[in-house]
Amino acid sequence: MIPPKGLVLDLFAGPGGWSVPLHRFGIRDVGLEWDEWACRTRAAAGLLTIRTDVAAYPVHVFAGRVRGFIASPPCQAWSRAGKRLGLLDQDLVHQAVADLAAGRDTRTKLLAACRDERSLLAAEPMRYLHALNAVGEPEWVAMEEVPDVLPLWKQYAAILRSWGFSVWCGILNAADYGVPQTRRRAILVASRVRTAEPPTPTHAQVAEPEGLFGPGRTRWVSMAEALGWGATDRPVPTVCAGGGPGGGPEPFPSGARKTLSDARARGTWTAPPAVEDIVLKPQTRGAGWTARHGARGDSPATGPAPTCTGKTSHWTWSLRSNNQTNATVRSVDEPAGTLFFGHRANECTWVAQPTTAAQDQEGPTPAPIRITAAEAGILQSFPADYPWAGNKGQVFGQIGNAVPPRLAAHILAPHLDRTLTTADFTLAA
Repeated sequence: MIPPKGLVLDLFAGPGGWSVPLHRFGIRDVGLEWDEWACRTRAAAGLLTIRTDVAAYPVHVFAGRVRGFIASPPCQAWSRAGKRLGLLDQDLVHQAVADLAAGRDTRTKLLAACRDERSLLAAEPMRYLHALNAVGEPEWVAMEEVPDVLPLWKQYAAILRSWGFSVWCGILNAADYGVPQTRRRAILVASRVRTAEPPTPTHAQVAEPEGLFGPGRTRWVSMAEALGWGATDRPVPTVCAGGGPGGGPEPFPSGARKTLSDARARGTWTAPPAVEDIVLKPQTRGAGWTARHGARGDSPATGPAPTCTGKTSHWTWSLRSNNQTNATVRSVDEPAGTLFFGHRANECTWVAQPTTAAQDQEGPTPAPIRITAAEAGILQSFPADYPWAGNKGQVFGQIGNAVPPRLAAHILAPHLDRTLTTADFTLAA
């Protein structure tokens, strides 16, 4: 396969977090990905993919054809989850980046000293960038990872500047770009043709009116709003991914289904009810539940919040991040605790919380309900009908390991001569 001239190369492409906005912009990318189910999802979504080990694939086949370069490498060396063996490999990763930038491939020697064999994957983008730089490519670069990877991004930034790039790197909060999640990510953007800078936030924890010094910002998108539950004004929490060939457990973000501005523009928006006015009617988990969620409980979340069984009808639903006694439990009107997808996928559940009116009433508390794969995808800002491949666990792993498309759109837009606002980029409609 010969890649077309002017392509966007996406390393560790996953199910398509970067690809979704690129395709909305009319740009086709080539994704390199190892995970079988992520590759199947990409194929179902019509995304061009090479299933390969990024560390083994030759770079010369792309030389002379690359306009944009994207990388979201696994960063076990900086992850605070899992066994954390990679924390001991950070110096080796920095050494690998420095050597590759100088044209020295010392990966085999350094890998033998690594505690986690995946650690050096964070240095792979430099192997590609060094080879492409020899032919004056790429025009721009975009990379993202967990916040603790920022020291590595700063090393990349220094090298790219020495090659003539303008570079910015820092921490962005996905909620500031319409993603219903307070996910903070380390971002690097670089360009040969324009000043690199972070995208302008479109959202804020408290809505900001348009003023003399800026266009204003819409309030953060809430979990309830993203899922169509019709209430609240705050984002859900960071989403975490499980292990696998593409990376270990790390924090990753999520996204919104619609913005209020879109609905207002169509004349279909109505003010959401107050949280205390959300009343869920008693209902057993029978035919109605199956019709809405499917037999496996992972069909699109098109209905309202889950219903509950009991003598009382005043319940609100919260998202519980795990089953431990000290688990974070957050209401739909506030950020939830960290969600773990992959090895802890089944621990993400909706739990019923009695309202003030129901606290003194009798009746059993409704049983917890596991978050569906469809809900997770929407909270990650993927389209509601995105063609996920695999069983529930495999889908959760892909979602947790993906870049939120809406965040990716705002990062990429300046490089592609696009301008995004709160109203003109709805991914999950």
